[in-house]
Amino acid sequence: MAKPIRRVVTGHDQRGRAVVISDSPAPSARVNKLDPDWFSVDIWRTHEMPANIAAKAGEPTEGPRRQLPTSNGTVLRINSFPPESEAVRKMTPADAQRAFEALGSSKAATYGKGGRHPMMHRTETVDYALILSGEITMVLDDEEVLLKAGDVVVQCGTNHAWSNRSNAPCVIAFILIDGTFDPQLEAKFETALASG
Repeated sequence: MAKPIRRVVTGHDQRGRAVVISDSPAPSARVNKLDPDWFSVDIWRTHEMPANIAAKAGEPTEGPRRQLPTSNGTVLRINSFPPESEAVRKMTPADAQRAFEALGSSKAATYGKGGRHPMMHRTETVDYALILSGEITMVLDDEEVLLKAGDVVVQCGTNHAWSNRSNAPCVIAFILIDGTFDPQLEAKFETALASG
């Protein structure tokens, strides 16, 4: 089950001095109804670049869950991936599409279009992934990388999936940064997936 993640947010008082404006569990925790060991907690979001720094920021994680940042925005999220179930391995392309639709990013799903794993996806973001505990396999188009606690991945808009093949949950901190694909690179995606 999701354990509360303490979030400390700083700001400024009326004199411009640094203060703590909140110190409590992050309010945007979501637990998968089908598997309570899979959860995500949105810690913070920004919606413009450069990010607006106010004396006391409002709550940026309210509203429906969004997998991706808004245009010119960022997302800081903690995810827990339970050991991969047989149900995930048996997903159809339609099942995978529905899973990504539920995250608000149906266009990201690539399973059935050449992706090797049901949760294969590509987002127009640069993602920093910090493995906090456990281990997980990053599945790419033609290779896999086993990652363990302390490892860091810089995911540059690549087609990928996260596959926990261990017997314990893996917890990852993700920082997603809105990006734009180079047009010459983007033109190669359909060909690369089709030739998979």
